[in-house]
Amino acid sequence: MPDRSRGLTPVFEIRPSSSLPAPELAALFNRCYEGYFVPMQLDEAALAGMARIFDLDLDAGLVALREGEPVGVVNLGVRGERGWIGGLGVVADARREGTGRLLMEGVHEEARSRGMDELVLEVIEANDPAFRLYEQLGYEMTRWLAIGSLEASEGDPPEQTPGDEAHARIRAARTAPEPWQRDDGTLRHFDDLLGTSTDTGAAVYRCGPDGSVTVQQFTGDAEAARAILTRLRALGRVNLFNIPQEDPLLEAATALGARTALRQREMTLSLQ
Repeated sequence: MPDRSRGLTPVFEIRPSSSLPAPELAALFNRCYEGYFVPMQLDEAALAGMARIFDLDLDAGLVALREGEPVGVVNLGVRGERGWIGGLGVVADARREGTGRLLMEGVHEEARSRGMDELVLEVIEANDPAFRLYEQLGYEMTRWLAIGSLEASEGDPPEQTPGDEAHARIRAARTAPEPWQRDDGTLRHFDDLLGTSTDTGAAVYRCGPDGSVTVQQFTGDAEAARAILTRLRALGRVNLFNIPQEDPLLEAATALGARTALRQREMTLSLQ
């Protein structure tokens, strides 16, 4: 295990996230994200679900303690040689003390010790302090990602195809990696994927308990994107999460009146 004491001041201690009981870890996460740009509240079950779906390794993730009190957390998703920073947070009264940097430097060491060669993360456009920190740590921006929604509208629902068939078509046509929360490693944890296709495109999606539809992955041209979205919105509100700015799906959704709630920068760090 890497030496976590390097560079730490005497009042700080860095431990694996797994060293905290799950209820305490969830409570720390919530404290760290109080007043955040997007409301985030987790209980123990939600934290376990997030860890499962996004492959968060709680032995690789870290918590920071100041004089014995947990004040910061960073999550690390692990998929082979790639990793994902699934949230970095510091409680309000411990910010601007270098806690976030210590956690990031520590999690980089953890990633290297596991043979990982690349880390990715997303940072909300308005979160300039975090963006500057990641830049200082060597992360480079790769693309913009959009989060938004398209309201429901009357019409014909999509013709369903097996989710695995639509997903195979998407994988075969893929020219760029999917954002972490939408990539193949995430989709393997779902057993409720549905598919739909046109002559020039395909999508996999999930229907939520609130009647909304979340597009998980898409491939195709603008015509296919418009046709698929038009049919999906007949089922309910369509959620668009971390759609790359250049994706035809985003262009079609905007043309249909979709609202973009926020944008995120996707950033990558090479550990080699």
